[in-house]
Amino acid sequence: MTEIHPFGVDPLTCHSFSSDRSQLALSPNNNEVHLFKKSNNKWVKDNTLIQHDLKVTSLDWAPKTNQIVTCSADLNAYVWNYENGDWRPSLVLLRINRAATCVRWSPKENKFAVGCGAKLINICYFEEANNWYISKHIKKPNRSTVTSIDWHPNNILIGCGSTDYKAKIFSTFLKEVDSNDGHQTPWGGKPIFGNLVGEFASGGGGWVHHVAFSPDGNRLAWVSHDSTISVVDAERKMTVTVLKTRYLPFLTCIWPNNNSIIAAGHDCCPMLFKCANGKLEFLEKIDKSVKKEADGFSAMRKFKDMDKYNDFNSSGNNSETMLDTIHQNSITELRVYSQSKNGVADQISSISLDGKMVVWNLNSLSKKFSGLSIS
Repeated sequence: MTEIHPFGVDPLTCHSFSSDRSQLALSPNNNEVHLFKKSNNKWVKDNTLIQHDLKVTSLDWAPKTNQIVTCSADLNAYVWNYENGDWRPSLVLLRINRAATCVRWSPKENKFAVGCGAKLINICYFEEANNWYISKHIKKPNRSTVTSIDWHPNNILIGCGSTDYKAKIFSTFLKEVDSNDGHQTPWGGKPIFGNLVGEFASGGGGWVHHVAFSPDGNRLAWVSHDSTISVVDAERKMTVTVLKTRYLPFLTCIWPNNNSIIAAGHDCCPMLFKCANGKLEFLEKIDKSVKKEADGFSAMRKFKDMDKYNDFNSSGNNSETMLDTIHQNSITELRVYSQSKNGVADQISSISLDGKMVVWNLNSLSKKFSGLSIS
């Protein structure tokens, strides 16, 4: 069953959940981060994190250590720790002169990465000697703003996308926090900090909005502003597969398992793609609300949304601007909400510029998706 959670009319730009999914952090397109607790299947506001001076651009909640990291257009990042009933921020020394754009904890949560408009990636870790977070810069060969980052499961490699139309993979090995074991992957490359493992392009002219590693770490997917979705496969000699779609540009993508990708963006609807045997194929739209017109579900939802947004013209009639999708504006971020025991995602969440968060049940999809196993 699809869960729809409205959070007002302010656009939602980023969100993340606690490990047990009982708490939610999201930013309503300003300098604040709102924390919610789940009560009777509804999200009730519990706290507000206020430390940034400008818009919060990204956040991530570490499931093991229960720390929240946020970054902002004010050039800063903070790590929030829950102490004595309150969330306390610790400043991260980024040393950048452009807005921070994206942030993600590493799988082991002993470091995190921050992308920014200064054409570099900050790899940040806690220095116990001085009791603060410091960062090391990966500078080259990024030639423009870093828009997205994602960690490889081995905690060393990191993928990034930027407005130079390229997706790249770097080594983030830090002798201060990383061990010397477990670095061998099909991607190759030396475990040296800042080493460029691979640089890939879709062949089009669109900047990269989002990158994501597959659960096994052997593929990297990215979506670009030219309405393409691309995948590079390390086990197929770094072969890049590109699918040019007829849809509006995607802004975000995730892998629910090793053989499928879900992408969403300006079309306001998550879409499922199959990625297997070196081919990319569109399967179906996840939003089934269009098909439910007959039972009145979509009509009733439209009426409620029109009342909420005062979407009536002077004569009192529908201005016919409502979309036949649950989200009424661009989807800005997708997250895995829950997984089965074998690591396959069975629920994902999406947030949008329309102020809604939606939890989608993937078990209701076609048998095509069920056949795309994690192995």
